[in-house]
Amino acid sequence: MKHYEYAGAGMGSGSIVAVFGAYGHTGRFVVAELRERGHVPLLLGRDRDKLVALAEAHAGLEARQASADDPASLDRALDGAAAVINCAGPFASTAAPLVEAALRAGIPYVDVAAEIEANADTFAHFAERARAAGTVVVPAMAFYGGLGDLLVTTAMGDWTAADEAHIAYGLSGWHPTGGTLAAGVVSSRRRGGRRVRFTGGRLEYHDDALLTLEWPFPAPLGPQSVIGEFTMADVVTVPSHLAVPEVRTYMTAKAAAELSAPGAPAPAAVDERGRSAQTFVVDVLVRSGGVERRVAAAGQDIYAVSAPLAVEAVDRVLTGRTRTTGVASAGAVFDAPDFLRALSSHLSLHVSAGTRG
Repeated sequence: MKHYEYAGAGMGSGSIVAVFGAYGHTGRFVVAELRERGHVPLLLGRDRDKLVALAEAHAGLEARQASADDPASLDRALDGAAAVINCAGPFASTAAPLVEAALRAGIPYVDVAAEIEANADTFAHFAERARAAGTVVVPAMAFYGGLGDLLVTTAMGDWTAADEAHIAYGLSGWHPTGGTLAAGVVSSRRRGGRRVRFTGGRLEYHDDALLTLEWPFPAPLGPQSVIGEFTMADVVTVPSHLAVPEVRTYMTAKAAAELSAPGAPAPAAVDERGRSAQTFVVDVLVRSGGVERRVAAAGQDIYAVSAPLAVEAVDRVLTGRTRTTGVASAGAVFDAPDFLRALSSHLSLHVSAGTRG
């Protein structure tokens, strides 16, 4: 078993970082981001032909075939890696085997899972083992789950608890990837078609109808029609370390409709980085005792922005800029305001002072 000192010399830039699902839509963004930041991506996945094609596109990178249902192949694939980023959904199938492999290899694990149940499983099943191993496992280190948690943690500031946290997603539209759609099918099946929310300090499954309401996004987006309790991975990440019994998420009605539309088109690249024209605002409001605090982040392409989120996380783990070990969400393991500032080339932030609600 290989063990790596996360804060050791040379463990930042130049590290070999395995990317499982490297040829997927988000995986390609992660590979490019790793290269841009001076790391060496190790390309992993089940499909040999896609791996070869990606390795040829990135001359000099090594590709290793591996499957989540073959532990020996994962062990071979992770040999020599300093960390692993899992970009291959559905994460209900891949997260646990990859975490197991990372624990065997003695390296940190990060994933970009948006699936609520898969993220909850990672916390439930690996917390004690990861802590005992002294390693770091960061699930949902992506647009859904990770970014919202960083924003809520930043908005909380010196508060140790709050009555409510609201995360509103203002998407200009949503052209889902095949992976997003497949993960949605798996999640729906696990819930028996029911919906989920976080209320009273726990996840609750229900059949209540979704409500449409108006959310006051900051300018220039402004007020938008949103679907209430359009529940995302923030209901797992935020309560994992913050005492907030009510965590509610919202989605612009237009984007929600596009996600569920038959034959929804996949994202189309519009710039040299491969990003789509999609824009987003994530508006976070926390409330405690009648006082409100608010933070918002804006950017382009929810899939593309997951790459700097995941890569910044790995970079901080490998250079020892962490606050805990074990399974931990972004806001728990990293300095949230500092982390967001580090992404200033990808995100614009707006922080509102506390006000009486």
